[in-house]
Amino acid sequence: MRQLTEEETKVVFEKLAGYIGRNIQYLVNDKYVFRLQKDRVYYVPELVANYATSVTRQQLMSLGICFGKFTKTGKFRLHITALQILSEHAKYKIWVKQNGEMPFLYGNHVLKAHVGKMSDDIPEHVGVIVYNMHDIPLGFGVSAKSTNASRDLQPTGIVAFRQADIGEYLRDEDTLFT
Repeated sequence: MRQLTEEETKVVFEKLAGYIGRNIQYLVNDKYVFRLQKDRVYYVPELVANYATSVTRQQLMSLGICFGKFTKTGKFRLHITALQILSEHAKYKIWVKQNGEMPFLYGNHVLKAHVGKMSDDIPEHVGVIVYNMHDIPLGFGVSAKSTNASRDLQPTGIVAFRQADIGEYLRDEDTLFT
């Protein structure tokens, strides 16, 4: 487990800024740190990260909250495990109606017919957190249209592209244990 390099930190923060904007300052404080283990980035209390230095890299599997991983090309992909932290500091939000929860959790995009409400000032192609009508975070994605443009869409028009959802745990269950 090691600290992120300056370039890795820049890539991670750019991705997080797409979802939580300037609220990233609440993640970066003297109590929590970002650490890299293999190709995964973890959000860890600093005290725990210091204790983890006594464990060898080969024996350390995981530590803290996995925010995502770096691909072989150097891009950073957020994991669904970061949803709770992202939802606490989210800048743009979309709430889906009850009839839209299951299609989203099965891996589909958010359609206009399923949107119950959404933040007023969502621009196009920014990160959004998807909630159900009871304010439970279901996943995150990227807005396909701005708030104003999505009002003029047909009911089957895509409002947000799905990136990750909590249904992945069940859909990927067979690959987790093989």
